[in-house]
Amino acid sequence: MARSRRMGDVVLSLLAVLMVAVSTVRGDDAIEYWTDYAIYPKRCITYNGVDQIMYSMYEQSSNHCTDTPVGTYVASVQQFVYAYLEQAADNAADAGEDFEYPDLSNYLGCTKSNYDYYLSLGCSDDDPTQLAVNLYTDDQCTQASVVDGYDDANIELDYSIEFEKCTPCVVWMDRNDDAVDDQYYENKQTNAPLCSSMWQYKGECNGKCQMMGKEAAAREGWNRADKVLLTILSLFGFGMLLGIIKKRSKMSNKDALLEQAAISAAGLQQSHILGIFALLILVITMFALLGLKKITWALLLLLNIVLFSYLMKLTVDGSVKETVIGPDGKIVEVKEDSDDEDDDEDDPNVSGRTGEYENPDLPQIS
Repeated sequence: MARSRRMGDVVLSLLAVLMVAVSTVRGDDAIEYWTDYAIYPKRCITYNGVDQIMYSMYEQSSNHCTDTPVGTYVASVQQFVYAYLEQAADNAADAGEDFEYPDLSNYLGCTKSNYDYYLSLGCSDDDPTQLAVNLYTDDQCTQASVVDGYDDANIELDYSIEFEKCTPCVVWMDRNDDAVDDQYYENKQTNAPLCSSMWQYKGECNGKCQMMGKEAAAREGWNRADKVLLTILSLFGFGMLLGIIKKRSKMSNKDALLEQAAISAAGLQQSHILGIFALLILVITMFALLGLKKITWALLLLLNIVLFSYLMKLTVDGSVKETVIGPDGKIVEVKEDSDDEDDDEDDPNVSGRTGEYENPDLPQIS
């Protein structure tokens, strides 16, 4: 009897240890209070053949999603939008307002259309930060009906998800403390429909998944303001290049020799300088066509700064005249060779005798 009791105590102890271990493991992943957390919807991507929304979770909403996230995850469009609408309804109820579910909620499942197609909410073909109703050929909405590379159904949506916006998990409303019960604040912090659902249904977003998000960002290309500024900087650089060519055509032989000596001292030739310049323009053009904005701006600004500096150097050198100090201590400007020749031609003591020879008068010898 005593032995059986001891065995029962051992079993109960093992069960207690196991329950503590299980609760500890679950506690590491579970979040009880969502007060300080925030969620950041990034993009809508097609990952593993399914339209999914990529989002990041942040532990400190006060940092406005600028610090390192807890993680980046994906969830199906239907799951995310359903939780998003539930959060909107909860916020409206907390504010004492009515919330009417939009028509967009009709496409959270797989809906049969009036034609031989099925409709379901998914990613837009044109913008990774927009949703669209997509066409499918099967009743499970797994086989997209693609026509000319598009599967959107051209149905206008009456509701949109705010992508690229930091959203706190808990939104506090201005409430009178006398109008709420003791459990209001506890429930508000522990029940966050959007964040709790996205934490529960989160899927792993590995390197390939996040790279797809970056590629979607790159496909956005140059907007109108970028194109205007890019054109202005390009025209400014081209104008400076024409100015440099004009200044170099008027460069004196002395300045040209000095510049050539400086280039040779650096172990380069003039053809090397021209080759580097042409290669830099080619690289900038390639980066611009690929939509790599940051490096394109950096290289274009660097090229304009170099051209502007060289143009200023030529302008300053061309405006400075060579001077010497005369015997009387005054600064005397050195005239060009052509000016010296003109002065010789204007001298009457020289011009009257050039090209003529006269026999001298010799005295007669008696």
